This record gives sequence, structure tokens and C-alpha cells, in this order.
Amino acid sequence: MHQVWFLLFERFQLLDVCGPLQVFATANDELQSMGRAPMYASKVCALAAGAPVSSSGVALQASSLPRNLKRNVNTVIVPGGPGAWNPTQPQSTSGIEPLASWIRRAAPRIDRLASVCTGAFVLARTGLLDGRSAVTHWAACDPLRAAFPAIDVQHDAIYYRDDPYWTSAGVTAGIDMALGMVETDAGRDVAMNVAKKLVVFYKRPGGQSQFSSALLEQSAGDARIGELHRWIAGHLRNGLDVPTLAERLAMTPRTFARFYVRATGITPARAVEQIRLERACRLIEAHKQSIKSISLQCGFSSEEIMRRTFVRHLRVSPAEYRQRFSGE
Repeated sequence: MHQVWFLLFERFQLLDVCGPLQVFATANDELQSMGRAPMYASKVCALAAGAPVSSSGVALQASSLPRNLKRNVNTVIVPGGPGAWNPTQPQSTSGIEPLASWIRRAAPRIDRLASVCTGAFVLARTGLLDGRSAVTHWAACDPLRAAFPAIDVQHDAIYYRDDPYWTSAGVTAGIDMALGMVETDAGRDVAMNVAKKLVVFYKRPGGQSQFSSALLEQSAGDARIGELHRWIAGHLRNGLDVPTLAERLAMTPRTFARFYVRATGITPARAVEQIRLERACRLIEAHKQSIKSISLQCGFSSEEIMRRTFVRHLRVSPAEYRQRFSGE
């Protein structure tokens, strides 16, 4: 059996554990339905046996971690939560060092070591991520980079694999990462069926941005952003430069550019590119048009420009994205 250990601590994020845990449990169900043996044996552990309390107030009963591993563990996952990183009370996370020390000692006997969300701060304390690439929740990327400059922080990836280390972004991204692990271990068909049963997307590529136009609208808190995005989505073939967008909101280009960056945290050009990319992804998933036709429909100046945009944001080409989604 493939052992999966979740390492708990006080004030861990509950969904960081329960989301991936359910992925592995559903993978076992799916394997049995296919006439194959269950693969995963999951358990929650802590430095001492007991029931660490999550940040939501729910406690999980945890087994005690052995002082020294005598045999390899296939996968170890560290969740995030205010116990791992707390921007308002940094000193409150100092108690995590004993767990980081255990991971550091055990690492040679861990085949795959992973973190969800701000669990990356725990792995960072071990020094094991130095010289490697990693990701965490978007709001914690800059603090992670500042505290651990030897780590190449990928600012907006959903999850990142730098074998044998896997790190994922905020909260539900742990589910994406777990699905990626199931695909690696058991195959694409199993992972896809697990995603269907859990009613989650299969699959956001590991390098896909944490940001979307919808999230930008929510975070902006200004109805004009949503209205502008909807107008952009309906005019993707147009030249959507700053003067054009500014005119739509009856602003000067300079005022509009400042307004947009202040409201969303990104430039108008990047937002337009993101909206075009989102539309292209949906059209590719529908698998009814050629890549060239999609590039024109989404307002990319050429098929090559769209390919570069996919590679830059998703780390796959449009053709590879189609293959991943459709299995063709």
C-alpha cells in the first residue's frame, strides 16, 4: 500500500487535510470499481498522539510520529494554516520548528514530500526547498520569498512539482495537487474519474495561474471592474489597449491605468491576456475548433502568440492542454 501521512499541528487548515485525504480515499473506491486493488493507506500524524485543533475549531485524532523512520513513507503532506504562518502574529508560528526538525531528519526516507498552502513555510524551515521552486497561497508568496530567499517562489502556480517535493497554492489547490499525485501513481483515467466523483475540475495544469478574471472582480470590490471584464469578453477580437478600456469607463488612460492596478493588483494588459487565455481554454476543452481558429476568436494576433501565452502561464502548449483535457 502507498502510505500517505498528513502531519498536523495546532491551528492547521482543516480543508488542506480533508480535501487531499478525500481524493486518495475516492481513488481507492475508483480502483476497486475497476477491479484493481486499493492503493492508498492514509493517516493523520502529529509529533505526539492526540487531537490537534484546526483553525476552524475542529480537532482530528492523530497518531504519534515515530522518532526515527525505519522504513520509507511514500508520501508526506504538510497542511497550511495560521499555525504554519500567521502574518499578524509571526511569533505564534515559532512552535512549528520541532515538526520541521522531524521532517528534516526523516526526509531521506520520504519518497514524496508535499505541502498545501502555507505549509510551504514548514518545508522552507527545513532547508530542503533551498535552490528549488515552490509555491504557496498568493497572499503569502512575497513573505515566503523574503523569509527564504534561497527558494524560487512561483508566484501564481496552482501547484508545483520539483521532485521529490510538491507544493501547492491556497486551500483547494491541495485537491489539484492530490489529483496530480493520483495521476502519477495510478494513471490518468483513475484521476479523471476521481475528479468527476468529487465534482471538481480535471484538471488545472500545475502551472495554471491562481488568478482569474472572476477572482479579480471579487477582490476589486468595484462593480465597474466586472462590467469592464464582461465587455472585454464580448470584444476579444478588438484592440483592447489602455486608451480603449479607459474610454469605456470615461477616464483618461493614465487615470484608468492607476485605477485598475489599484483595484485589482495587476495591469490592464495582463487582465486582457488572462481573459483571452480563459476563453481559449474553454474553447479548447470543447474540442470543436482548430487551435488556429481559437487563437483568432480570442483576439491573439497569431497562433504563435497564443502558444507563447499558454506556455508562459500554464507551462503547456494549446495542443498539450487539449491532450491533457481530452485524452486524445
